[in-house]
Amino acid sequence: MKQVFCIFLTLLLWTSFVNAQDLVNPEKLAGNTLNYIVASDMGRRGISEQKNIAVLMGKEADLNPINFIAVAGDPIHDNGVKSTSDSEWKDKFENIYTAQSLMNIPWYAVSGNHEYHGSVQAILDYSKISDRWKAPARYYSIEKCIGKSRKKCLFVFIDTAPLIDKYRSDSGYSDAGKQDFEKQLRWIDSTLVSSNDRWKIVIGHHPVYADTEKTITERTDMQKRLGIILENRKADIYICGHIHNFQHIKPEGKAVNYIVNSSASESRKVNKTDGTLFCNPDPGFTLCSVSKSNFTFFFINHKGESVYKYSVKK
Repeated sequence: MKQVFCIFLTLLLWTSFVNAQDLVNPEKLAGNTLNYIVASDMGRRGISEQKNIAVLMGKEADLNPINFIAVAGDPIHDNGVKSTSDSEWKDKFENIYTAQSLMNIPWYAVSGNHEYHGSVQAILDYSKISDRWKAPARYYSIEKCIGKSRKKCLFVFIDTAPLIDKYRSDSGYSDAGKQDFEKQLRWIDSTLVSSNDRWKIVIGHHPVYADTEKTITERTDMQKRLGIILENRKADIYICGHIHNFQHIKPEGKAVNYIVNSSASESRKVNKTDGTLFCNPDPGFTLCSVSKSNFTFFFINHKGESVYKYSVKK
């Protein structure tokens, strides 16, 4: 009898949990747009709000046509994966993001710093195991049409850990120090400068500008190596994770909008810094919608609330 009661209570709590995960202020996106969700700092076996947020992501994809998920690093906390058969894949990804609407769209991924504790190659090779997981290289670019128009949006996915000296000099971060970061920077530069696409969006794990308690050298390395390229080659948006909170920053004199996506599980506090337009400590995900003349993004927290909306216009 006691066992039956425990099962009943568990089912009741689970039902309450699922029913509670509704988008509080859902917004139907405009037609003829390119839409995607940004997720990062994800894998914690469903705890620390990860399962809540996964449910909300699925509901967002039910409500609006989502073309893909952009994974801005650290999909598998805390030590990455050892291989494509590592149980972490099921425990922290496959068994969490189970909504049917999240199964039928591609997840374009890049590694963060935690993947460098394990095998970055396994992050790439999982593309051969999962139909939805797309990680063709450590860094790569894709083009997507904006709605049904001929106008296109360029997405440049980059591998940021090798761009930062603290990871390159620490043997605990796998082969970060063996990567030719100057080759990657030349590729980023040439990819941006050769593109005539309407929008140019760069996605990586580490921020160029952000409020964070992490060592300042992470950001100064990113500014002197990547930031200069983003500004000189007229990128429109840089999206990252790593800091585990929401931030929208546009420093004085800079043309690029810098977006920090919050953690899909455990979040951290945040304060304003130079150029902060908005910041919020909630965990969650970012919803982006691109038209010919607007790049609009929404910060969606773990309660399903859209806590911030902003449009970059052209």
